[in-house]
Amino acid sequence: MQKQVLLTPYVTEKSMNHISGSPKQDNRDGNRIEFLVRRDATKTEIKEAFEKKYEVKVKSVNTRVTRNGKHAIIQLTKDFSAEEVGMRLGIF
Repeated sequence: MQKQVLLTPYVTEKSMNHISGSPKQDNRDGNRIEFLVRRDATKTEIKEAFEKKYEVKVKSVNTRVTRNGKHAIIQLTKDFSAEEVGMRLGIF
């Protein structure tokens, strides 16, 4: 049985800014979406699971561990939209 890598989208005001980008950066830092993931998941596993589940291409994955769990900030390539993925997830 395969372990589920992506647990749930992490939605806060700050994570919503990841999707569209910040005005200070002229919205160039956007197109990212944040998920809670398994603590033992690697960046490669997160990337592969996200690409397979949502049929998009991932540019990069950054992770951080907090007391709430492990967070993955997933940046998509320019060909795909984090807003569109958010719509499919029901974030908007």
